[in-house]
Amino acid sequence: MIVDCAHYLEGVRQHEGPMDLARAAEIVREDDGFVWLGIVDPDADELAEMQARFGLHDLAVEDVQSFHLRPKIEKYDEGGVYFAVLRTARYVHERADVEFGEVSVFMSDRFVITVRQGVASDLHPARLRLERRPELLREGTASVLWAILDQIVDDYSPVLEGLERDVEELEQTVFSGAAAATERIYFLRREATDFYRAVHPLLGPLEALERGAYLPVSPQLGQFYRDVNDHLKLVNEEVVAQRDLLAIVLQANMAVISVEQNEISVRQNETAKRLTLIATIFGWLADHIDTLGAFLLFGVGSFVGAGIILLLWFRTGHPAGTERLHESPRLRALIPTDAATPPPSPPDPPESADAPAERRAPTRT
Repeated sequence: MIVDCAHYLEGVRQHEGPMDLARAAEIVREDDGFVWLGIVDPDADELAEMQARFGLHDLAVEDVQSFHLRPKIEKYDEGGVYFAVLRTARYVHERADVEFGEVSVFMSDRFVITVRQGVASDLHPARLRLERRPELLREGTASVLWAILDQIVDDYSPVLEGLERDVEELEQTVFSGAAAATERIYFLRREATDFYRAVHPLLGPLEALERGAYLPVSPQLGQFYRDVNDHLKLVNEEVVAQRDLLAIVLQANMAVISVEQNEISVRQNETAKRLTLIATIFGWLADHIDTLGAFLLFGVGSFVGAGIILLLWFRTGHPAGTERLHESPRLRALIPTDAATPPPSPPDPPESADAPAERRAPTRT
């Protein structure tokens, strides 16, 4: 679908509203200036008509119909046409996800055709911003490519901010001692890697554009390309830092999971020891108890015998048992009162000199 098509001459748009392809192709062949044609998600018929009217190369048109992982700029000798692939990105807050798109650019000194796929990086603001700068529009199609690059690179900043928030949340979760979802960490690292692949390969072509390797660039326009290049380098450094931080977060999360697994293993070993002891006892009893008499003797008898021994222990007034009995009110309440050692009686008071004579012991003469 054609969203806009305009003819520019001496830095000024020559008409209001978009024109059709036939009129645009006629201006490219006969008139001065250049044409900027914008298309969004074209079908095969629209691409075929565009190729026929502007003489585009078959390989370039074929590349438009496939999704690329890396940006690139290629030159086709026929008519001095350049073909550029730029990756767009948009952060979706509702899903905490990054959507990637693509902008393909056919460019010569007579026309610029942009084919946008995906919702990211709407190029209409770039067109309006450039139309407000007639001094840059006079530079020709190189200024249009700058406006497109500037819009796409500016749209990288919200993506960086969204990824940074997600990484900080994971970092706080992991380094607080709690395990984060490993799948979420891998997902974020994959997004950061895809973003890196969209940003990093563009550094070389952008530096070449700044030097005028593809199209003639004046010193004034070169400053604008330099600004976009500096912004792109900053984005690239941030993406690399996020990838490295996610690798550290992933290692720390695996360490937290390992510690939790060790604690679970220790608890399981303690439980297994208790179960092993119980199984050993019941296994021994199973080997020796094969009749009702054996069950009564070994099974019930062991519990009854243990109870009798404990009862006799406390009834016989064993010193150690008596001391523990007086120390523990709960045990003292379970044992009969006559089994406890009576408290010692108080000593007799001393006799005074005024005591009656009959109570005094007789003295021997």
